[in-house]
Amino acid sequence: QIQLLQSGGGLVQAGGSLRLSCVASGRTFNYYRMGWFRQAPGKEREFVSTISRIGDTTSYADSVKGRFTISRDNAKNTVALQMNNLKPEDTAVYYCAAAPGREYEYWGQGTQVTVSS
Repeated sequence: QIQLLQSGGGLVQAGGSLRLSCVASGRTFNYYRMGWFRQAPGKEREFVSTISRIGDTTSYADSVKGRFTISRDNAKNTVALQMNNLKPEDTAVYYCAAAPGREYEYWGQGTQVTVSS
C-alpha cells in the first residue's frame, strides 16, 4: 500500500506558473506508475499526465501538452507537475495518483489550483 501527500498549488494569474508535488510513503515507490488528474467544479475528473515507473515515458492530455511537465524522483519518492503558462481553464482541484497495474488505486488528498484572468 502507498499513501500520497500533496503540496503546492494556490492562486496565480493567467500566464503564471505553479509546481505541484506529491510525496509517497513506503519503500516501493518505483513499483507504481504515477499520474496527475484534475477536477473542475461541475465537471468529471480528467487525466492530466502520467509517468512510467522509471520515468522514461510520459504522456499528457492535449489541453496541457507543451505547458505542463511531469517528473519523478524515485530516490525521494516524489512526483511533481510543473505547470507553466497557466490558463483560467486550468482551474481545478489537482490529484496525484499511483497505479500498481492498469488502474490508479491510490490518490492524494487534492490541492486547489486557481488561475485568474
